Amino acid sequence: MPGSRDAVKGKSAKKPVPLRRDFEALKVRRLRAADMFRRGKSQAEVAQALGVSRESASKWYQLWNEGGRAALTGAGRAGRLPRLSDEQLADVIVALRRGPRVNGFPTDLWTLARVADVIEATTGVRYSQTQTWTILRDRLGWSRQRPTRRALERNEEAIANWVAKDWPRIKKAPGAEAPG
Repeated sequence: MPGSRDAVKGKSAKKPVPLRRDFEALKVRRLRAADMFRRGKSQAEVAQALGVSRESASKWYQLWNEGGRAALTGAGRAGRLPRLSDEQLADVIVALRRGPRVNGFPTDLWTLARVADVIEATTGVRYSQTQTWTILRDRLGWSRQRPTRRALERNEEAIANWVAKDWPRIKKAPGAEAPG
């Protein structure tokens, strides 16, 4: 049984991400139903022809009967409206691209908490770190980036000197195939 071991350990299996609905295709299907009703087709025939439940065909028939074809053009958006408009999100992008230091942070490292602070300062809307990550990933298409770890004491000149002078000498020694 897939995932049963995770359930025993108290871990939940990762939920699959639902596919986005194609609102235009749904609208076309409702308008086809309106045309079929106009031609005298029954609700059952419409339901079978369009592959929908009889309940949906019944609702569509009532809407069509009361408001005509126009009543079936839009079902409205699904789900809650986003708290950030596209214009506000564009302002957030501009602020984030300026960098953490310009936004008042002491280092050049972005964290979710810092991004949430910038979103709040820019738009007045407060998000949790989880919601902030969802905005970055889903609405902006951004991904997590980690800075390259380098020692603060790193001396590029000394490294180049070692690679140029010491490494060729070490490489000639028996049993030394690669650095490190």
